[in-house]
Amino acid sequence: MNPAPVIVPLVAMAVIVAHLAVFSAAAGGRFPATLTLERAVPVRGVGLEHLKARDRFRHGRMLLGSSSPSPAPSSGVVDFTVEGSADPFTVGLYYTPVTLGNPPKEFYVQIDTGSDVLWVTCSPCNGCPTSSGLNIQLDFFNPDNSSTASRIACSDDRCTSAIQSGEAVCSNSSSQNSLCSYSFQYGDGSSTSGYYVSDTLHFGTRNGNDQTANSSATIVFGCSTSESGDLTKSDRAVDGIFGFGRQDMSVISQLSSQGVTPKVFSHCLKGSESGGGILVLGEIVEPGIVYTPLVQSQPHYNLNLESIAVNGQTVSINSSVFTTSSTQGTIVDSGTTLAYLAEDAYDPFVNAIVASLSSSVQSVAAKGNECFVTSSSVNESFPSVTLNFSGGASMSLKPQDYLLQQGSVDNSIIWCIGWQKNQGQGITILGDLVLKDKIFVYDLANERIGWVNYDCSLGVNVTTSVKNEYVNSSSQPDASGSSTTAAFWKQQPADIAVFVMYFFILAILHR
Repeated sequence: MNPAPVIVPLVAMAVIVAHLAVFSAAAGGRFPATLTLERAVPVRGVGLEHLKARDRFRHGRMLLGSSSPSPAPSSGVVDFTVEGSADPFTVGLYYTPVTLGNPPKEFYVQIDTGSDVLWVTCSPCNGCPTSSGLNIQLDFFNPDNSSTASRIACSDDRCTSAIQSGEAVCSNSSSQNSLCSYSFQYGDGSSTSGYYVSDTLHFGTRNGNDQTANSSATIVFGCSTSESGDLTKSDRAVDGIFGFGRQDMSVISQLSSQGVTPKVFSHCLKGSESGGGILVLGEIVEPGIVYTPLVQSQPHYNLNLESIAVNGQTVSINSSVFTTSSTQGTIVDSGTTLAYLAEDAYDPFVNAIVASLSSSVQSVAAKGNECFVTSSSVNESFPSVTLNFSGGASMSLKPQDYLLQQGSVDNSIIWCIGWQKNQGQGITILGDLVLKDKIFVYDLANERIGWVNYDCSLGVNVTTSVKNEYVNSSSQPDASGSSTTAAFWKQQPADIAVFVMYFFILAILHR
């Protein structure tokens, strides 16, 4: 039997939940669990060139992998608090606290689907920042202070496997007791290096009976002892990176191999300045989600982008531009702030946008960027954009998904194209600018990604079951009724009020 979905509503639903608790008691106490997701407070702004530079160096990140630890019991939905925002002039990244070691310590790490390893700064660390402009408290992990921590040696089978696939480093002259090491290299010369540690990851799980439990699992993660370049800067410093990639070293792969979670995770990143969102190890179930297959034998989340349409008209771009190869392809990457279009596709795309502008929009000169001024609403002034992927899956983009608000003049707003030309590259990268305000489901069990536009301040249905279905056949609720059951609790307030009133009237009539 498939586990029943659980629900992750936000604080805004608290009053409704409180009223429905009365009805829950009358119905035998069965009531969906609630999860509260915090919101980050935006901090100071930063220049577009700095964001582009930061994106450039993180695109050079090497993906790492490893073998998986031994299996463990129970399975359920694991949720993480999401903080930060997509606004590149305030935060420009999403991050989450993770709890490691015994006694447990909390670390803030960036949510990154473009890399695999969870790594945190360790003590001692050369060049690691000690404070952050994100108003979070940075900390250092020390394996010697955790009763359950153990350093991974070169003789460890997990290290041997990682070395064979190029995911770890042990010099030929090192003894078998030497530490299993790693080194991340970045395009701008920044780097971080360290060694692998095995220790406890603490998290909360919810199962099909809507019960909450404090859980833990042993995972392998990186312990960074040296950082250089932009990683040393404190303006947006976090404690490390939470890699959600496809390889064996990622936490999602490790936990699913232990039977702790399904091999699927989902996020819904809120695009407003207040930011925040939803991140769960489980499948968000929502009508309208469309799926496209992942490109096989690729280290990233590569999708087959087939064409781009502006105002319903297909842009004249040679389809070969989007073909996946070692130097081309389309990648979904939450660790990238902006979005980057392959060089040969960029100019046709921008020209199509300009040709579709309303008469109320005026072009303005900017530093190598296409900018506009309008006093009308952005949705009335700028065209819609559609990305068409293999399997018949389309992604509808609002103007805010490809534009950045750069300022104002009198009563007019200055908007600039937020997508950047990937100069000299055939890679297209869909970063937070595109990913925000959408549910994204990374179904690794079925090798596909799904999405739908969504208000991420609303509740969602989450299930731990993964159906063996392909592309767009699972966009509707499960015929077994499991999704339908959860969907009741996600009704709009007015609908729920009517439903509760109905039972109230019945109670009076039967007195």
